[in-house]
Amino acid sequence: MTGPAWVKNAVFYQIFPERFANGDTSNDPPNAADWATGQPTRENFFGGDLAGITQHVPYLRDLGINALYLTPIFSAASNHKYDTHDYLTIDPSFGTLDSFREMRDALKGAGVRLVLDAVFNHCGDGFWAFRDVIERGAVSPYYDWFQIESWPIVFDPPSYQTCGGAPFLPKLNTENPAVREHLLHVAEYWLAHGIDGWRLDVPWKASLDFWQQFYARVMAVNPEAYVVAEVWRGAADWMNSGRAHGIMNYRLRQNILDYAAFDHMDAEDLDYELHYLLRDYGETAPYHLSLLGSHDTARIRTLCGSVERTIIAIALQMTLPGTPMIYYGDEIGMEGDNDPDCRRPMIWDEGRWNRPIHDATRALIQLRHAHPALAEGDLRTLRMFNGVYAYARALGDDQVIVVLNPRGAQPDLAVPLGELAGTRRWLDILSGMQFTVEQDRLHFRPLRARSAHVLIPISEA
Repeated sequence: MTGPAWVKNAVFYQIFPERFANGDTSNDPPNAADWATGQPTRENFFGGDLAGITQHVPYLRDLGINALYLTPIFSAASNHKYDTHDYLTIDPSFGTLDSFREMRDALKGAGVRLVLDAVFNHCGDGFWAFRDVIERGAVSPYYDWFQIESWPIVFDPPSYQTCGGAPFLPKLNTENPAVREHLLHVAEYWLAHGIDGWRLDVPWKASLDFWQQFYARVMAVNPEAYVVAEVWRGAADWMNSGRAHGIMNYRLRQNILDYAAFDHMDAEDLDYELHYLLRDYGETAPYHLSLLGSHDTARIRTLCGSVERTIIAIALQMTLPGTPMIYYGDEIGMEGDNDPDCRRPMIWDEGRWNRPIHDATRALIQLRHAHPALAEGDLRTLRMFNGVYAYARALGDDQVIVVLNPRGAQPDLAVPLGELAGTRRWLDILSGMQFTVEQDRLHFRPLRARSAHVLIPISEA
């Protein structure tokens, strides 16, 4: 089973709506923190909303984004909205259904697909069905929508099953047909409102047959919809399963970090792990999201510790098999430790952007759109020399060469090209340097420390 054709050619952008842009101050939560100077906590708000996303669609298109994943936007109490109160209502601090339609139309007009977050393992303690159980106990028609140990409801410690032990996140009983039907209706409702797919939140916590039913219903409404599962470890349950097209590829992320940021892997290690993943994923490989960061991780710039290492990581993300996904602000070098620090408000003052990271990210996105080899081509290893990793992506006559060095400088590093040697001249899109093939090899004299080269053929015509 593969996925929708459009996914292979997508570059996703993940937005945490409360922190991307404040486009309508009239719906700001009380006591919203200052956008420019406030520090994120687990509880505070800054005022980001759907209108802010709508207003910045031109920014996304200029960057080269053609698919968007939003963390939850439905009615909830928290800043992150993973504690849903009503799945059929836009959170008032984000706007209204009209705000959603305006955003959707702006995105579609710019050719940007929209994927929403399916938080269906659990809801919030303000969810209307859970409130009815709190008030009425076993006589509530929704009592079996949850896994309740005893009544009256006790919050500390919780007398009901939760997500991760958090009392404000009661677990939904997806074995209950009524719960399933409600959630499936939610999925169909937003598909009918023009979304292009769903990201499944902590899907391993709900029954696998529920997700099969979910997938079947989604495909019946829109066969071109994309279903991607948040999976951090093994992916076997989600590949060719009738449950999802792909996963959020945290395994690939860890491999990239171990090589580009931490020096835990040399080139041979990375090459082995990459080919292991490709064998594991098989034909589903192009449909997994290649991410360097998310709302659940420290920022890539912070983890890498330098601009140069960050660009190496981004070069891997954009040139390896899989569908890249950028966490908002990573493209301008925003920093931050793990949640909540990784959820700082987006920086719109361009004077504070890290220009080398932004320019490299934008150039690599444009390269990906221009070269089908990066979406569907073979991965061919060219050279592994301690930390230096050189590989090619090739699809027929379309070819891209990547040479990475997260470690010390090499005075003269040769990369054998094999059958790619028929092309004599190559252009590095990151530096503008040109290279001429000598005896079927590319020579780097020197290969700089912590450097990334991404090369395309120069036409001899």
